[in-house]
Amino acid sequence: MHLSEITHPNQLRNLSLSQLRSLARQIREKHLQTAANSPVGCHLGPGLGVVELTLALYKTLDLDRDKVIWDVGHQAYAHKMLTGRYHNFHTIRQKGGISGYLKRSESRFDHFGAGHASTSISAALGMAIARDRRGENFKVVAIIGDGALTGGMAYEAINHAGHLPKTNLMVVLNDNGMSISPNVGAIPRYLNRLRLSPPVQFLADSLEEQLKNLPLVGSSLSPEIERMKETVKLVTAVQNNKAGIIFEELGFTYVGPVDGHNLAELLDAFELAHGLSGPVLVHVATVKGKGYPPAEAEQVSYHAQSRFDLATGKPYPPTKPTPPSYSKVFGHTLCKLAERDPRIIGITAAMDTGTGLDKLKEKLPDQFVDVGIAEQHAVTLAAGMACEGMRPVVAIYSTFLQRAYDQIIHDVCLQKLPVFFCLDRAGVVGPDGATHQGMYDIAYLRCIPEMVLMAPKDEAELQRMVVTGIQYTQGPIAMRYPRDSGVGVPLAEDGWEPIPIGKAEVLRSGGDVLVLAYGSMVYPSLQAAEILKEHGISTTVVNARFAKPLDTELILPLAEQSRLVVTVEEGCLMGGFGSAVGEALLDADIRVPLLRLGVPDIWVEHATREESLADLGLNSVGIAERIRAKLEKLQKPVAAGSRATLLQDPSGG
Repeated sequence: MHLSEITHPNQLRNLSLSQLRSLARQIREKHLQTAANSPVGCHLGPGLGVVELTLALYKTLDLDRDKVIWDVGHQAYAHKMLTGRYHNFHTIRQKGGISGYLKRSESRFDHFGAGHASTSISAALGMAIARDRRGENFKVVAIIGDGALTGGMAYEAINHAGHLPKTNLMVVLNDNGMSISPNVGAIPRYLNRLRLSPPVQFLADSLEEQLKNLPLVGSSLSPEIERMKETVKLVTAVQNNKAGIIFEELGFTYVGPVDGHNLAELLDAFELAHGLSGPVLVHVATVKGKGYPPAEAEQVSYHAQSRFDLATGKPYPPTKPTPPSYSKVFGHTLCKLAERDPRIIGITAAMDTGTGLDKLKEKLPDQFVDVGIAEQHAVTLAAGMACEGMRPVVAIYSTFLQRAYDQIIHDVCLQKLPVFFCLDRAGVVGPDGATHQGMYDIAYLRCIPEMVLMAPKDEAELQRMVVTGIQYTQGPIAMRYPRDSGVGVPLAEDGWEPIPIGKAEVLRSGGDVLVLAYGSMVYPSLQAAEILKEHGISTTVVNARFAKPLDTELILPLAEQSRLVVTVEEGCLMGGFGSAVGEALLDADIRVPLLRLGVPDIWVEHATREESLADLGLNSVGIAERIRAKLEKLQKPVAAGSRATLLQDPSGG
């Protein structure tokens, strides 16, 4: 059977082992071809590692009834191909195409949306409890990676499930020793010992030797011997399980470890687990990037990959040189500062490469901490360090810092501790889509007392803001920057001056419109001012630098002299930078029309950054068009007696 003929996962139930192995090869081929040719790139290593796991599990289920909950979703590429999305798979992560993560609105087989880690067991347990309350009968399976198992939420769910011995729930632990980078902490070390558990392997090997020595039997039972070996390993792991004692003590029946690339062993394990009552954990050992040697050898870089030569595994060189990314500039600058100041500690939550802290990890390992997927712990850990005079720098994606909101408020801000938050991937993130958009950090941080918020207009200003954040000791401070390359301005290797807290700068002067731009929107606003000039509209452009505190000494007098005030931000409008400016104008009783440009009250789906920014009107053309339209509307006469007339300032302002 060809993979393209699979339109429903239940078709796997009647397939032989050889047919399943053929599908495994086809899934890897399709995944590799798609990744190698994708214009936006896609995840690679995680999906290659779970092909056999997916096929074996789905063969043992009735997916018209049973529910499988995947953690995160970037490991669910085989799942997508087997659930009716094979013919659209080439569109993954592209505008209008299928999502790179799980999405309930995309398929009836995506039972729970997932983009952040450690959620699958909680969701699956919720479904299992609801099933039992309604008196229904179907299986619920959560698939979670060992990287996601470092997240505290997973343990909260395991703790709860272990106290429900009559609730049937299967958890499949996909254990490859990795999240994006190698896992850290005591739990990954423990799982590694389970994978290499010698008693189980010894018993299986002993059985093989004994059977082979039986007269007239040994040489004729090769397939059967293999089958019996796997059965012994499984039964031993369940009945004499010292290896999985932690999970057993938490109330789970432990099965494994199972070879995650041996279909026969996986089928036996899943069938055995389905026959057990209560919570069951099946420990499956896999190899990230399995089946593609470059991805197996370079598991970090091949976690996700842009277009590359499938024959060599090497990425295609860029068509033109690009400036370094904000993440790289941040990592380089922090490393330089940390070399001179041993109090600086870089902290990340399993994202050292993504945040640029891999450079600090390499050069100054004693000043680097990776806590795993545990953002709450990362923030309070930083608070504790700050109490003792250290200069903790918490580098986390904007979307992931949301998971530590209570800790930001109570453990950092309430105690006025000098923790420096560096929010990577702030704003539009592109093909990762709605689950990863960094739209909300301005709004969710601006409302907290003591917090200072800043954003650089370019990579050189980012270097200065890193110094600003390190030197600021009056309380917490946060800096946001986009998932993008810099704009190409010259960078200094040393001697960066801090920026005075709450001070903006005027980049261009004009008499008609005042544009207050924040962070990544400064250069598009300057370009928009050039477009407006061609239409006879003169524009003042201010690089706000700070969303809190605002530079009201600069902004308010300029606002009073302008026909229109415009705020531009790469974030949600509700509660964002534009709201801050509106509040300041209102408090100062300055009556001037205000146009706020940013992200409206919508979810921004996956597309390239350029496509999303254009759709949102946040590129230079869109900004200019919106300003012209607003000015034209202000110039139109209003019908007498209308509500608009009644709301106008009697002075005509």
